[in-house]
Amino acid sequence: MSSYLLSVLIFFPMLGAFACFAIPKERVRIAALAIATIEFALALALWYLFDDNYEFVNETLGMQFVYTLPIIESLGISYKVGVDGISLFLIVLSAFITLIALIALGPTERLKNLVASILLLEMTMIGVFAALDAIVFYFFWEFSLVPMLYIIGAWGSGNRIYAAIKFFIYTFSGSLLLLLGILYFAWICYQDLGVLTFDIVQWHRHPIAYSQQIWLFVAMGIGFAVKVPMFPFHTWLPYAHGQAPTIGSVLLAAVLLKMGTYGFVRFSLPLFPAASVYFAPVMGAIGIIMVIYAAMVAFAQKDIKQIIAYSSISHMGVIILGTFALNTEGIGGSVFFMLSHGIISGALFMLVGVIYDRRHTKALSEFGGIASVMPIYSAIFMFMAMASAGLPLTMGFVGEFLSLLGYFRASPIMTLLAGTSIILGAVYMLNLYRKTFYGAVTIEANKSLTDLNKRELAALIPLVLVVIWLGVYPKPVLAPINKASAHLAEMMIVKSTINQDLAKERLERLNSPMFGGR
Repeated sequence: MSSYLLSVLIFFPMLGAFACFAIPKERVRIAALAIATIEFALALALWYLFDDNYEFVNETLGMQFVYTLPIIESLGISYKVGVDGISLFLIVLSAFITLIALIALGPTERLKNLVASILLLEMTMIGVFAALDAIVFYFFWEFSLVPMLYIIGAWGSGNRIYAAIKFFIYTFSGSLLLLLGILYFAWICYQDLGVLTFDIVQWHRHPIAYSQQIWLFVAMGIGFAVKVPMFPFHTWLPYAHGQAPTIGSVLLAAVLLKMGTYGFVRFSLPLFPAASVYFAPVMGAIGIIMVIYAAMVAFAQKDIKQIIAYSSISHMGVIILGTFALNTEGIGGSVFFMLSHGIISGALFMLVGVIYDRRHTKALSEFGGIASVMPIYSAIFMFMAMASAGLPLTMGFVGEFLSLLGYFRASPIMTLLAGTSIILGAVYMLNLYRKTFYGAVTIEANKSLTDLNKRELAALIPLVLVVIWLGVYPKPVLAPINKASAHLAEMMIVKSTINQDLAKERLERLNSPMFGGR
């Protein structure tokens, strides 16, 4: 049964989405919550059954729950799925955030369509993190655009059609380069091995020439960079967040952006280790630009949601830095930071949605002094804002600290610049909090604001508890992530062949015992 568990996890939300259309309108919300709860329970079962002591072997690359079903054997395309310590928790995050988002979902028009779109989006997110065949990966990657495009375009606000089209054009264009990279890698394998395959596990065991690595890293890397989004491909994100409905922003920030950083970890680092070393300084520089530039833009914003949107770009820059530290601490820290950013940014967008539902505005100038009117809301907002800024004993601190620690081993000077993310994050978050919650209530409409209701508390309290739990005791999640990250770093060293000794030497130095590696 365990071999089918991952497939059930992937396709159960799709079946639930279709079932919602056969359910009476008044029961759709309950049905959607039941489906999302079962899906989250299945994700927890996957975590429970995952063997933390599973040994890394070359034939499986440490993957568990592997299931393979040939689709088009003549083209080497198979439905193949599996998880390791990296993808496992991204799947759990996807199921958890979807459930929380549905709990927080308020009254809305065309509820059946929205619920079905959310469940289909959940299927694609889990499919991306579980896929071990590049074509299957690309299918889920590309299919995720459809429900998100619909969510922004149909339930967004303001200029939502423009935002949806901009989101689609940017991400679809990047995906085309990703597809070209996938097809070119398959062709290289065919030329070398005489067998056409899109099996990612097989690809990981097949070193390719340095020049080929360079071109493939660029092609596939741009596809991943647009999804992250990295500078200068970031301009679609603030606009998409600004016009998207609250539930769209939550899912976009919490999970969809992580598909890009996951692509770097799953494809770029192990498949192109020498190219990753070559481009590491460039990726580090871009990461630092994202950290500083986005934080400064966030401080200048006059819209609460835009501040959170730019803060996401700044934090994704830290994840990029950890990933391209190319050592166990950095990679493991970046994966953990993907999870913490998903939880915290999801909560912040949800909190913005709460105030927007009451006032139908996100402008900073429309608020002030609401801590006296909404004390519980204000307390939770402050906690999440500080967690976003990297407050110790919160989940945000652990991922950010480990990412920067890993990058410190690669470049101490650049890490000092990147470390400004903690200071700048505190500056724009405290500025946001001061303008929104402190002072006197000067606008009449704010005096009658109601505090969080039971539905909103039911969605936000679990997020608060997770942020505290994994901030105080991250070991249950961090240990499997670090083990998979150590295997990845070791595999990069092995695949850096003799004609790429500079890359191999640098990777060995970054992952040697004196630097804290294996």
